[in-house]
Amino acid sequence: MIEAPPSRVPHVRQRLTWGFLCALLLFTLPVLAAKPPDSAGLTKSQVTGQAIYTLTQQLLAVAPQRFNGSPGHLAAEAFLKAHFKPEAAKGNFEIDEFTATTPVGPQTMRNYIVRYPGKRDGIVVLASHYETNWWLKDIPFVGANDGACTTALLIALGQYFRAHPPQGYSIWIVFDDGEESTRTVWEGNDNLYGTRHLAAKWDREGTIGKIKAFLLADMIGDKDLNIDFDEESTPWLRDLLKTAAKNTGNSAYIYKNDVPGLGDDHIPFKQRGVPVLDLIDIDYGPRTKDLPDGYHHTQYDTIDKLSPHSLQISADLFLELIRLINQR
Repeated sequence: MIEAPPSRVPHVRQRLTWGFLCALLLFTLPVLAAKPPDSAGLTKSQVTGQAIYTLTQQLLAVAPQRFNGSPGHLAAEAFLKAHFKPEAAKGNFEIDEFTATTPVGPQTMRNYIVRYPGKRDGIVVLASHYETNWWLKDIPFVGANDGACTTALLIALGQYFRAHPPQGYSIWIVFDDGEESTRTVWEGNDNLYGTRHLAAKWDREGTIGKIKAFLLADMIGDKDLNIDFDEESTPWLRDLLKTAAKNTGNSAYIYKNDVPGLGDDHIPFKQRGVPVLDLIDIDYGPRTKDLPDGYHHTQYDTIDKLSPHSLQISADLFLELIRLINQR
């Protein structure tokens, strides 16, 4: 990953008869119960931060280090396959395998795409990388925040859309490979291998023009959550996130920091004209002399630095963003 950082009801002074009160209740209760469903058919009740946190723990237990070519990388892929067997049975689970040319030699990488067909013509893509850094393979770097929890978040959202098929745009969930660089320096094309490959592929196939929004999840499980104002993201989607945060009561958790020029998995899609939004909290952990970037890309990026509360906020924001995109 990336280098960069109650309404008031007037009191009625009037005695009501029991008959009038009962009639009032009989009229009011059905009206309250008949709240119309939102246009996207979304609720947040079945996507919980605790469930996402538990999924993160499970992923880290079977695949703590997930650098390319490692047993953990294969275990992470098996983890994804196991959670999307119903989609695979319907032909809605795709393995996008390709060979990337890297500074450490050719590497086989795999993106995973899960499709939930909707009722409107268009696609909303939700994405996260799932691997850990090649250059950190010799230390116990598990990327709990940097890749694991956002993978778990998208698995949980997939489970939601399995039970509640999209009523608006189709939802495509992308678990992309090779986001991280193979060297310590983030430069050139030594990064974003999976999304660069997938954006080019979808461009050739004509899929790019159908994508209404590309929403990226990265490092948003931090206990001290604050999602950055990413200058590379599309302005109307940044505005929509502000609305989503207000609607879900989470305005305090976004946009304290303005981050210029983040290189992240949304960039290859932005370069092809797709509206993009990077939901990322790059300010992760205290910055000290020994840890100038906090916990980012260190062995301290562990499950204890995350919270179900932050993961709940992230899930609620994604669902509300999807609902708002469908209303446009």
